[in-house]
Amino acid sequence: MVSSTAQLKQFLENCKNIAGQRVCAIDTEANSLHRHKESLCLIQFSAGKESVLIDPLAIEDLSPLARYFKDATVWMHGADYDMTMLKREFGDLPAIVYDTQIGARLLGVKQFGLGNLVEHYFNVVLLKSSQKADWGMRPLSTKMIDYALNDVIYLLEMGEKIVAELKAKGRYEWFTESCETAQEKVAARDDSKDDQWRISGSGKLEPYELACLRALWQWRDKEAEIWDRPSFMVATNRDLLEWCALLADGSNIDLPRHFRSDRIKRYKETLAELKTLPKSEWPARIIAKRRKRDRDFEKKVDVMISRRNELATELDIDGSLIASRSVIESIAANEVLPSDVLMKWQQALLEM
Repeated sequence: MVSSTAQLKQFLENCKNIAGQRVCAIDTEANSLHRHKESLCLIQFSAGKESVLIDPLAIEDLSPLARYFKDATVWMHGADYDMTMLKREFGDLPAIVYDTQIGARLLGVKQFGLGNLVEHYFNVVLLKSSQKADWGMRPLSTKMIDYALNDVIYLLEMGEKIVAELKAKGRYEWFTESCETAQEKVAARDDSKDDQWRISGSGKLEPYELACLRALWQWRDKEAEIWDRPSFMVATNRDLLEWCALLADGSNIDLPRHFRSDRIKRYKETLAELKTLPKSEWPARIIAKRRKRDRDFEKKVDVMISRRNELATELDIDGSLIASRSVIESIAANEVLPSDVLMKWQQALLEM
């Protein structure tokens, strides 16, 4: 466990580079299932034979790692979440991020979880007993340490195997472009939107129900902060939607019996404020632009889907990797250009 800035700096200076390049494998662990505000609790780092656990909770200054990432090639698996965590911690992403999951899918591998790939390439079965552990606890158990290190110690060699297969199939450029695109999406993503309360299922709600949802969402978030637990432990999204329907209908809500009196008091205060909210401040429904689905549109979609499926069968990969149905429909409706929503390799395959 690397648990001080001095240790971190020394370790990174001693890391052996591959062919003069900084190459490593990274995974991260957070405590989103146990705390209100998600924190980066662990960084698993492997540079070939050197594999360590870096403790962000103990290290005061992680800048040596940030500097290392600036010109490093970093291998991850299912990298979206880990890139998001690194972006929050460092304000930036590593220079290059390669994702073994993307590579495996482009090879046509049907089961592409990390455990599946480790078993496929190394005939090793990983134990997943610590997936939901509290990574903010210290000290970490031996089982948790083993679990964490197993997430990175196979990645570099696995990456080499995947790259070799991709090059043999002529798909390596697809891989690099796909990884670059995934990295750009994370870099451009805005995690500070004001309307995070517009949860899945809220699109059908009327303005007053939306006002209820916003108020309940903000109440729940505050309760989770006070309790220092994830929001879903206070109330699930499904609960919020059901409560909104009841409030709009004028019905009473039966709160969980385990709610403390102070939480119930703040809940009642929220409802009291909601009743005084003028209609002018009720949130508006977001009306999606309706797409004209005529015979010509459907024919275009069918032709493109058929072509995509033929290619997918020929290449033995998932058709959604070439183009998702939603992307195909947006192109068929002339809402976007193919170059706006497809990567170069996808455009080349579809001859767009």
